[in-house]
Amino acid sequence: MRLLVNGKEIHVQEGINLEELIKSLGIEPRPVGFAVAVNEEVIPKSRYGEYRLKEGDRVEIVNIVGGG
Repeated sequence: MRLLVNGKEIHVQEGINLEELIKSLGIEPRPVGFAVAVNEEVIPKSRYGEYRLKEGDRVEIVNIVGGG
């Protein structure tokens, strides 16, 4: 299955969920630190395990940087 992740096309197994995608990209789950949007809709972290991706979805993973 084809996805667009941060502007780059990748191929993943059919039916993958957001949590599996994040792990496959080597991103360590943290309480805070990044946000994920699929097709311009921000997905709450509590839904990563149940949110199934579909062919052609556009996924944006954004690091959150604190500062003052």
